Amino acid sequence: MSYLKIILRTLAAFLKTFRLALPKIGVGWMFALLTIDFNRIAIVELGVTAVLITTMLGLHYFLSPFQVIVGRVADHHPVAGLRRTPYLILGSIVASLVFLALPSVAQAMGTGSLTATVTGFLLLALFGISIAIMGDSHHSLIAEVTTERARGGVISVVWTFTILSTILAAVVMNIVRPEYTPEAMQRLYNLTPFIVIGSTLLGVIGIEKRLRGTELAESVARAKAITPPGNPLRTAYRLLQEDPQARGFFFFIFVSIFAIFLQDNILEVFGAEVFGMSVEQTTSFQPTWGGGVLLGMVAMGLISVIAPISKKNIALVGCVGTAVGMGTLAMAALTHQVELVKPALFGMGLFTGFFNVGSLSMMMDMTVEGATGLYMGLWGVAQAFGNGSSSIGSGLLHTGLIENGILAPNAAYFAIFGFEAIGMMVAAAVLVQLSVQRFREMHSADLTSRHLMQAMEAGASA
Repeated sequence: MSYLKIILRTLAAFLKTFRLALPKIGVGWMFALLTIDFNRIAIVELGVTAVLITTMLGLHYFLSPFQVIVGRVADHHPVAGLRRTPYLILGSIVASLVFLALPSVAQAMGTGSLTATVTGFLLLALFGISIAIMGDSHHSLIAEVTTERARGGVISVVWTFTILSTILAAVVMNIVRPEYTPEAMQRLYNLTPFIVIGSTLLGVIGIEKRLRGTELAESVARAKAITPPGNPLRTAYRLLQEDPQARGFFFFIFVSIFAIFLQDNILEVFGAEVFGMSVEQTTSFQPTWGGGVLLGMVAMGLISVIAPISKKNIALVGCVGTAVGMGTLAMAALTHQVELVKPALFGMGLFTGFFNVGSLSMMMDMTVEGATGLYMGLWGVAQAFGNGSSSIGSGLLHTGLIENGILAPNAAYFAIFGFEAIGMMVAAAVLVQLSVQRFREMHSADLTSRHLMQAMEAGASA
């Protein structure tokens, strides 16, 4: 009987992890459509100015502060006793419906329509807000329904689903729309609500515990005690000012994400400018890096479930290993050693996979009961700002160093990749100073029994 219980418990945990990962299928699908299909068709087939499209697609990074807002709203205002599920479903519905209009908007933009351009920006802004809602709600849900020990494995599966869904989306695109026509593009984009809403509903319905009665009142009261009513962005900023652990962790996330993705938009250009590689050769760069990420996440996810390795140590190993890979790539650029490029990219990816497991698990640990949504929103903002800044920074460095002729391409890329390596070591140095335990002790000390009782009374009367 005990063996049967173990088997049933294992199957239940597997099913729960699988369901928690399902919403990422929809997210991966939407980003694949935007970054693989929409940008190519709009720029190449329809002749829309590239800067308009790339700016539109980058909007969501700078709308990430909505994660803080929706996190605070969800903490303070559960819907039918649920703090995450309703907001996640709402975000998925709105985000997916945006895609129904994108084909016709792209075609109109190709004719030079100002109205279509404005509409496109508004639609992508709405998408950005919806993705912020989905991201905060989903990550907060994972933080609240998983244990610290199981979290690394869950995160590995969740992000593996994201990567695999992007790959599968590319396959579906080629089947549904092998060649571009307006009608074929519309048919492809019409699939989005079914995929996104369907995967979200299958993933989250029944996962979250419904709060009732006293438990609900205590949860809302605690949330209000930690983050009093008012401007949520100002509240988040004050938390960063007052809490050195939160401030350090925010900086760690921003710097590490910036360093990891600084090369993202110029990696293929590097292959062409330094080694004279063809398009076919440089196209293999991202799969090489991405394969390393996938392997690293799966391997470390399994190891973290079996062995009691701290998430901080996993993230530290990821930071240092990624820095070594970046340093190797820098030397390959400086010395024109093409044989080092792919091993360096794979190594960078492998240790970035380790980093993902450790840092994402720490994000979920660095939260406070009653304010999970707010803190997950803060960490999401740090991620998004790191991504957005790296996207802009890579272009500025390329233009400043190479296009202006300040450095030869090999020296410029040595400087860029070396700068990334230094960034990862800075992130590691910051991480060494951080402690989940100190973070939690600080907040436990702030919430004395007297303050909590006052907050509960206020919440009960609200």
